[in-house]
Amino acid sequence: MATVTLTFANKINASAQVGDTTYYVTTSSQGGFTTSLNVSTPTTENIYVKIGTIKSINTARLIMVVNTDLTSGQIPTTSHFIFFSKDNIANMTTALGYYAEVKLKNNSTTEAELFSIGCDVFESSK
Repeated sequence: MATVTLTFANKINASAQVGDTTYYVTTSSQGGFTTSLNVSTPTTENIYVKIGTIKSINTARLIMVVNTDLTSGQIPTTSHFIFFSKDNIANMTTALGYYAEVKLKNNSTTEAELFSIGCDVFESSK
């Protein structure tokens, strides 16, 4: 299996780790924003492409080495959005403990609206 080295201008997300799966999608500029290509007219370019499994991330979190089966013409460029996913078997988790406290503070001088707050609650023992 070949490897590809991906270099980033900004630090790689702190939750990315060795063993995660990386993907990319082609992007375009629409309305002043960079987005994935228009999904209302699906083509093969709109579909995410699996790059492979992360082999290593350097300590500065700017370079990622990925095991891949892609050919040289399929390797992502700076015009692609690169993202990763976790293995849901090894990374399944929920809230632990018996106590939670939340403090919400709005120091804005203008009106603000809170859309949603959620909590994961389950019975852990009897």
